[in-house]
Amino acid sequence: MSLLLNASLVLLFIGLAGWTVFARDTFASVAGFIPYGLLLTAVWLRLAAVDVAITEAAIGAGLTGALLVGAAARLRATEARMNLARPGAATRMLAAIASIVIAGLVAACVLLLPEATPTLAPAVMENIHTTGVGNPITAVLLSFRAMDTLLEAIVLAFGLLGVWSLAPDRAWGGRPSLQPIAEPNSILAHFARMLPPIGIVIGIYILWYGADDPGGKFQGATVLAAMWLLAMMGGLADVPRVGRIALRFWLVAGPLVFIAVGFGGAVMADAFLGYPEGRAKPWIVAVEFALMPSLALTLGLLLAGAPHRALQK
Repeated sequence: MSLLLNASLVLLFIGLAGWTVFARDTFASVAGFIPYGLLLTAVWLRLAAVDVAITEAAIGAGLTGALLVGAAARLRATEARMNLARPGAATRMLAAIASIVIAGLVAACVLLLPEATPTLAPAVMENIHTTGVGNPITAVLLSFRAMDTLLEAIVLAFGLLGVWSLAPDRAWGGRPSLQPIAEPNSILAHFARMLPPIGIVIGIYILWYGADDPGGKFQGATVLAAMWLLAMMGGLADVPRVGRIALRFWLVAGPLVFIAVGFGGAVMADAFLGYPEGRAKPWIVAVEFALMPSLALTLGLLLAGAPHRALQK
């Protein structure tokens, strides 16, 4: 049964990947990408990588899928004209050859790995007790490679600034263009009333148990961002003005707390982003709780897009 399940996953995986690549219509390609991401979640679960599976479901299929749906909708007006410009036979042949060569190189890199694949997993498990947390992923992200995690949070904030920079001058400081897409009595509007309370509890729970079990701030923040977007699309809330001081404070509060903890470690543990011996877990949990609202706001506003509605509207 296990072999049959794995073989079925492989066939479905290859089939959806082919559909996503070869579909001529952009929306059809996106429609294939979203279940492809959900199927990839099942693959990660089969590989016992629960943290990666949760992240793939929330960000890979969920948030990225929503972004691609929005992009496909914007491309509708020009897609028909672009499809008429079909590339010539030589171009298609070169693209096929390049794809085969790249696929072969990737396969060779995987097949030629040493039999005992290099890994730091034993070192992590040997030293995880010093962090006080039970989840190796949390230990790696918030302790052993905390600098990388800090920079990732900061990069997200800079990415949001890049999106906001696309706003026209008249709308700077105003609201993004995301508008309600549901009628007051539609199914989406009812879902927007029912799901957010449940989603908020699930998001906070994912954050809380992420210290010792699969989960954490990124996955929990994605769930919260999805609930916020659902409420906005259902007409229950509006996108905030990007010029609000309170909004900007919460966007940077998480990274600032992370940096403050880093300097605290420099004083108390003789290393930037180090933790005092025996007290690492409270510091790690504090950073996780501080980062989640900032990440949720950033992810939601990234999807909402650049400001397009002027201040008075």
